[in-house]
Amino acid sequence: MTAHTAVPTEWLLPLRARSAGRARALLRARAHAWSLPGETTETALLLLSELVTNACRHARVPPGRRVGIRCTLRDGVLRVEVSDPGDGVPHPRRAAPDDESGRGLALVSALATAWGSHPRPSGPGKTVWFELGRGEAPSAE
Repeated sequence: MTAHTAVPTEWLLPLRARSAGRARALLRARAHAWSLPGETTETALLLLSELVTNACRHARVPPGRRVGIRCTLRDGVLRVEVSDPGDGVPHPRRAAPDDESGRGLALVSALATAWGSHPRPSGPGKTVWFELGRGEAPSAE
């Protein structure tokens, strides 16, 4: 990754399942503009998709709410934040071998250099984030 600081990029998308695809397209374009390596981009797209899908699936809020996405690149570290108005703090769970879902945060934990969550400072809800780049990133082997 480049060692510069890029201007943060933010998007607001409807809190709907198809927003995960739109978020991936937006991040892919931004990653290209930032000249991110292909492997970093593909990992970021996968993890972003997981976080947006979780936000859309688990945020129990009235219709019309949105999911916020913020991407920053600073000193070679890509940080992606996904904010939603839903309550609760996400926790990885142990999915049974035949479960069709429930592995998203385990995937984020395995592939990100760092990740976490915190309450949104500007209102109800939470922000879940991950970073890719410098640090002791887990091996994907």
